[in-house]
Amino acid sequence: NGESVDGEEDNLMGEDAPRFVNGKLTSREQLMGISVGSAGGWSLEVFPGDFVVHRKYGIGRYERTVLRPKSKLTPEETEAAEIRRKEIINDMMKEGKQLEEIQRFVETFGTLADKDPISNPLSTLLEIAYSDAVVHVPIDRAYRLSRYRAGDAAIKPRLSRVKGEAWSKAKRKVEVSTVQMAEDVLALYATRETLSRPPFDPSHEGKVKHFSKSFAFEPTPDQKKCFEDVENDMVWRSRPMDRLICGDVGFGKTEVAMRALFRAVVNGRQAAMLAPTGVLAAQHYKNIVKRMGEETEHNFNIALLRGGMGKNTKKGRELRAAIAAGEVDIIIGTHALLSNGMMFHDLGLLTIDEEQRFGVNQKERLKLICNCVDVLTLSATPIPRTLQMSLSGIRDTSTIRSPPPMRKPTISYVQEFDESLLRDAIERELARDGQCYYVVPRIAQLEEANDMLNRVFPNLRVIQAHGRMARGAAEENVASFAEGNHDVLLATTVIENGVDIPRVNTIIIQNAQAFGMSTLYQLRGRVGRSDLQAFAYFFHKNDFITEQSAQRLQAMADLHELGSGFDVANRDLEIRGAGSLLGTEQSGMAARVGFDLYMRMLKKSMRQLRGLDLPVVPRSNVLLPGGEGSIEWVDSVEKKGDASGSSYLIPESYVEDAEERSREESLARLAESTERLVEMTNSWKESYGTIPAKLQNNLKALHLHTCLRQLGIDVVGLERGTGNCILRSPGLRPRHWAMICSQLPRGAPPKGLDVVFPARFSFSEDDTEITGGQQINLQELLTNPRYGDDDEEWDALDEEEVEAMKEISSAQNIRLLSEIDVEGYPRFIVKGLGKNAKKGSRVDALLRVLLPPSKVVFRKQQRDKEKAKVAAELREKRELIAKQKKEQEKLSSRRMGYQY
Repeated sequence: NGESVDGEEDNLMGEDAPRFVNGKLTSREQLMGISVGSAGGWSLEVFPGDFVVHRKYGIGRYERTVLRPKSKLTPEETEAAEIRRKEIINDMMKEGKQLEEIQRFVETFGTLADKDPISNPLSTLLEIAYSDAVVHVPIDRAYRLSRYRAGDAAIKPRLSRVKGEAWSKAKRKVEVSTVQMAEDVLALYATRETLSRPPFDPSHEGKVKHFSKSFAFEPTPDQKKCFEDVENDMVWRSRPMDRLICGDVGFGKTEVAMRALFRAVVNGRQAAMLAPTGVLAAQHYKNIVKRMGEETEHNFNIALLRGGMGKNTKKGRELRAAIAAGEVDIIIGTHALLSNGMMFHDLGLLTIDEEQRFGVNQKERLKLICNCVDVLTLSATPIPRTLQMSLSGIRDTSTIRSPPPMRKPTISYVQEFDESLLRDAIERELARDGQCYYVVPRIAQLEEANDMLNRVFPNLRVIQAHGRMARGAAEENVASFAEGNHDVLLATTVIENGVDIPRVNTIIIQNAQAFGMSTLYQLRGRVGRSDLQAFAYFFHKNDFITEQSAQRLQAMADLHELGSGFDVANRDLEIRGAGSLLGTEQSGMAARVGFDLYMRMLKKSMRQLRGLDLPVVPRSNVLLPGGEGSIEWVDSVEKKGDASGSSYLIPESYVEDAEERSREESLARLAESTERLVEMTNSWKESYGTIPAKLQNNLKALHLHTCLRQLGIDVVGLERGTGNCILRSPGLRPRHWAMICSQLPRGAPPKGLDVVFPARFSFSEDDTEITGGQQINLQELLTNPRYGDDDEEWDALDEEEVEAMKEISSAQNIRLLSEIDVEGYPRFIVKGLGKNAKKGSRVDALLRVLLPPSKVVFRKQQRDKEKAKVAAELREKRELIAKQKKEQEKLSSRRMGYQY
């Protein structure tokens, strides 16, 4: 496999202490950092001295990179090496070298003594130390390694033994644990899918698009994907949204929230935004009023609820009464929003900014408020538990990694406090007409820092901001500073969130060892919000450095690139620990194999339990001529009673009650299966009478969309020239189609429905085309249905899933089939649909071939969900019985007079 194991070595335990030189934490960039895989497809770097996990050999320590002759050469390399060696021998003979000398030289071919790069190609190997051996891993197989992180940085892991069965046994134990965990996760999926609320109306999306034009910047590609994800959650799903937007500070998370808030209000619902500090809440209030307040064309009533507006104050009582009466459209507030006496009026959306700043009690209160309410969470550095939930798929996650144009990474300095460096930093910033932040961890340290600044800079204009100032004073001081009236804002972490002043491009953090990693990262994000170069100084005291604080500061030195927020959260996970997920203690199991390998094994167990892991598309584009089969809202249709513009609309003459009609339209639009649609139409016949002919025809489009979503089809359109109908399914794989076809009559795909798998997905040199109606070799399609522990297929499956979900497009972006890559992805083909099927009959033709496989997918997924729920319930019962038995034994022992 290209990996080599050397014999036993003594003294493999090198020094892994934090690297301080003359009071300065040295940057590991000077060392050789290697990028390795991690849970969720993120790439983490490892440096010499870091603990790593190899799937085959276990927990080791990365020592260095070495150059060694390649153990296996490609046929081209072998041929080139032979030619080159003959040339070398001929040259030596021409030079008159003795035969013995030439023979001795020939013996060096392929060894370290052979310095010719063609005769002896070298490969870069990672040297990993284990307790009984050293393993050399080719750098192109670094993906087999992951950084070891389990949760307690103070406890070093024990290096594994390469020889023996200890590592294999540990993995087997963890595998059993991950199967149980996977059952819990899938049971949670099933439970979550049973929750429902009225979705937001697509007819208002034109207003949302109009509002988006007031955004002063061009959205980044990642922002656009987030807008799309949130729209799909709110408009095209019946279960409440629970999405985490993870994006770096200043990368545009707030704009994603802004559009979601607007969507909620134009749909007649109330929306709330929760912020951890008064400064951040005030900043959001100011921005939202500017974009959609009473002085804009939208004329929304927006209120700010903050500290000092309790329910016993006059202002507090009046505002709470207005909120409960529905007179306020958007409420922005701090913890006061979570108070027990708070009553909302038809709350449709709750946005939580910087979730990691809220404690356990607040989150318990949030659970009560958020029952069947859409929740959008924003975070630059999610807490370990949130990160773990997003990586396991329990929580939907969108990430903004692309920086705004012209943004530069902040240059970070991590070292012991130095007054001369402090002077240079402030002088340089003032010389370019800028301003500075100076942050201390405690209010008690503000005066000392103020005196020091006045001593070094007698004429410096300094203003303070902290959490114990008079009501509103901190916000007023920050506003005064933002207007340019002062040179330095001396503050505590009250400015950690919500302060956005482009003129400030230097931040100095005193006693940086006392701050948590998320706080350090957020503070650094206060600068660098323009096209100027920003600087961050993390001053620490060596006497107070602990190992964990050293690791935090090391991370700030390492992770300085734009978009590092998720990586900071990953490193925080490593330092603080993963904790427990779903209330079951799994950290012990994660410690045995490392968090990343544990999460990989969990995903594998989930995939095996699900069997048919075909990604379901929330929304499909149907681009047939004349809008045939589309359920998208057409802006030209203004009167909702006229159903000609949207297939999901019910005529007013058929269902007269507007509220009832809207509810039925939403249920029909988002029906999860064709069986459910049939049940609905039968109930309509009983309640409202015979279904009008036009509505019956439109219902076919709804049946088509349920089939498309089940089969993972994101785009449908006619191919120019051939008239073939192309149905792209980015997540479809040969194994999926084999499983589906095995459940169809005669084990064959429907006649008229062909499937093409590009070569990269079909394990062959050419594209694989499977013709509908013909018997297929299921075993050949399945390749290796078991997938071994060390097979590369599991990595391929993860990559496929990530790639497929990235590629799936929504109707708001694609207008022509030619705009997207079709040839590079799996696709269904219905030949000659454009030429052979008459106008108005294309939907019928598609339904004939798509209904049978979509029913197979739906029934299989329902069985898998039910199976997971039953398994989780059985284990809960067994655990309860075991607990009761243990308590009975304790009681019996006490009665007998024994101490238990």
